[in-house]
Amino acid sequence: MEYGELRGTTSPSAWRQRALVPVLVYLGMVVAMVSSLGAPLVPRIAVVDHVSPATAQWSLTIALLVGAVATPTMGRLGDGPRRRAVILGAVAVVLAGSVLAALPLGFGALLTGRALQGVGLGLIPLAIATARESLPAERSRPAVGVLSITLVAGVGLGYPVTGLLTQLFGLHAGFWLAAVISAVALAAAALVLPPTRHLTPQPLDVFGAVLLGVALAGVLLVLGEGESWGWASARLLGLAGASVVLLLWWTVHELRTPHPLVDLRLVRHPVVLTADVTAVIAGLGMYVLISLVTRYAQTPATTGYGFGASVVVTGLILLPFSAASVVSSKLAAVLARRVSTHAVLPVGCTVSLLAMAVFGFARDSLWELFLAMGIAGLGVGCTFAAMPGLVVGAVPAHETGSAISFNQVLRCVGYSAGSALSATVLEAHTPVGRTLPTADGYQTAALLGCAVWLVTIVVTLVLPARSRAATVQVTAGEQTVAGAVSHNDNPAPVAGPARCAPDERRSP
Repeated sequence: MEYGELRGTTSPSAWRQRALVPVLVYLGMVVAMVSSLGAPLVPRIAVVDHVSPATAQWSLTIALLVGAVATPTMGRLGDGPRRRAVILGAVAVVLAGSVLAALPLGFGALLTGRALQGVGLGLIPLAIATARESLPAERSRPAVGVLSITLVAGVGLGYPVTGLLTQLFGLHAGFWLAAVISAVALAAAALVLPPTRHLTPQPLDVFGAVLLGVALAGVLLVLGEGESWGWASARLLGLAGASVVLLLWWTVHELRTPHPLVDLRLVRHPVVLTADVTAVIAGLGMYVLISLVTRYAQTPATTGYGFGASVVVTGLILLPFSAASVVSSKLAAVLARRVSTHAVLPVGCTVSLLAMAVFGFARDSLWELFLAMGIAGLGVGCTFAAMPGLVVGAVPAHETGSAISFNQVLRCVGYSAGSALSATVLEAHTPVGRTLPTADGYQTAALLGCAVWLVTIVVTLVLPARSRAATVQVTAGEQTVAGAVSHNDNPAPVAGPARCAPDERRSP
């Protein structure tokens, strides 16, 4: 008897299914909090481990690098009977990384622990695939929406918690907390996750995984080290060129191999393309604002701007972002039911544009930063809640994990690009001999962020419109063919658009 056949009973399988969504959401929040451990701790790591701030920054970068590499591989492995084992294994790796980072063994051990924690970034796409596979449609829809914004919501929750623990108990306290919550997540997942032995095995494209991993590592390294290496340095330009070549090689390989790591043919679907392009640009816009707000808040007031806020206060500024993103995921579901799913993306991007404009033109008081982040949470939460639903509804069920994982990778690339872009703009507005930029730098970066969100709005309007136009043309063509066939006693076979079996596609 399958996991989902005992709904409404008092059997062990019934309570496990009722607990499935809370456990999946908890997994997502664990990943979010663990991933946020690096940013507020960078200055303290530099002091405690006697390394430069640029070197300490790798405690944040390494987790993102490993996550970008691990996510598509885990997504493909999780599209078959090994999904449960992959999830449990990934949580175990995060737990081990948290313990290693928590031990006072020096910077090398902390960096290794952060790398192991980065594996957890691949858990959210697998959680979404599990919700789609194991729950009825009326429960999987809201579950997918909530899971899609857990990483966004956890950023605002993790920053203040990490800052407070570090201030009270020292550098490693946050990592011990990560170890505890990871252990709870591992136990809960082992009890609740459904078996997946009935799923069809999906071969792993090892060569494609290596190509994509090396290429993405190069891209993220360029984005992360551009400021310190110099954007025009030969080393950076060479690495960027090599990464582009590897990405092109990977694309050709994925289109030719019979069992690709990511089925790029699905990306040609206008709905999937909309979600993927939006993931990159929206991730960029989101991290531009977060980077600007956190840095602006901590700038000493003696510079003529900024508030000299502590790490704890700066983290609290992001709490409205988390709370609003959770609320907006619910509002997105209501909007999708009353209007359409395609309307959610442009609405969310428009609200995010408003948040960037608030920061650009109203940041003289600390409460205005809270307001800007609250508005941003509404916009980003709405946008990111809609994307997985669009992807899930447009791809075959057996491709869900892979397609969502690729979307997650694109988000990570967008996050890194946004952080690097904001740093580059502020560096360009830093006078020679000074360490802090002028206030004009923040204004320029905010205007650039507004331009990013305007581009995103255009993308979310144009690509879905193309999809609807194509659907109308196909429908009209089918009706014409049907009329012609009805007048023909011996009709020849007509090649029509590819159709999936009814059980291969369904709304989340």
